[in-house]
Amino acid sequence: MTNLTLTPLSALLDNVNVEAMEEMPSPAEVEARVPLTEGAARTVLAGRNAVRAILDRKDARRFVVVGPCSIHDPAAALDYAERLRRLADEVRETLALVMRVYFEKPRTATGWKGFINDPGMDDSFRIDEGIVRARELLMRLAELGLPTASEALDPICPQYLSELISWYAIGARTSESQTHREMASGLSAPVGFKNGTDGGLEVAVNAIRSAASPHGFLGVNQAGKTSVIRSRGNRHTHLVLRGGGGRPNYDTVSVRLAENALAKVGLAPNIVIDCSHVNSMRDHALQPLVFNDCVHQIIEGNRSIVGMMLESNLEAGNQPIPEDLSKLRYGVSVTDPCIDWATTEEVLRRAHRDLIKLGSE
Repeated sequence: MTNLTLTPLSALLDNVNVEAMEEMPSPAEVEARVPLTEGAARTVLAGRNAVRAILDRKDARRFVVVGPCSIHDPAAALDYAERLRRLADEVRETLALVMRVYFEKPRTATGWKGFINDPGMDDSFRIDEGIVRARELLMRLAELGLPTASEALDPICPQYLSELISWYAIGARTSESQTHREMASGLSAPVGFKNGTDGGLEVAVNAIRSAASPHGFLGVNQAGKTSVIRSRGNRHTHLVLRGGGGRPNYDTVSVRLAENALAKVGLAPNIVIDCSHVNSMRDHALQPLVFNDCVHQIIEGNRSIVGMMLESNLEAGNQPIPEDLSKLRYGVSVTDPCIDWATTEEVLRRAHRDLIKLGSE
């Protein structure tokens, strides 16, 4: 008779493909390590209030989410932020600048998932370290007086970082996700939903409607305990056009169609144009042309374009992640290619000059 080793059935059913589980510090523990300062809090609130006022048509300016495609080097990010802070002062009469600080990167298949997931860029996946370092960087940026924007990808991360974010995006791949719509309904900052990767508007429009409504959903509280989150709904959700299906959608016809789609379901005509992705046909050098076209539409009387997005870094282009990280080029993106700082200054200063003229007419 064969001697069989008996295995508990639970071992054949639960966590079959999980190699290990490592405890994370709770949001409260991370906040205790990197506490919110009064100066940082003032910056975040001022940034949120500026975006809300623009969305509510109480502020005639436009907001611009501008910065690296993703953060991989905090030192370079601070260098960029100091330059952007000075430029923000120059253009503040017409443009409210919000620095793009993306720590999470959705991947179509495989690849580096961002600074929080893998801060060492070596597949060590020290998420516990990444979340603390991300909070430290956001704190320093806020203390500089610079509001920040990020993509809400992992539904747990906002409990660690959201008090330092002034604007969130929900990406094209996740706008259809019920989890992300529920999460957005409870976020304290304005949230932009991107149109689907096929270029269609229906997914994003439905997401805006959903996130504006109250929800009950599973999440974690500040102690890290699983909780039922009951949200009020976020009334400052809006549409982000990023192109899709092989064609841009920032042109006047596409913008008008988006206005009509929003009006049809009783939503405010608040549209942000992402000048990257398919709107620039994934050519970073075309981003300024898209941005300038949006400014021209505003000058010609458009009132639905409330903001724009630019992927910008200290240096142009992008680079692969080398095995020897010491060979990384400073200020160059490791994800999507970006325009350089000189181009960023030129684009934003030109827009400021043109919009100042519009205001004086």
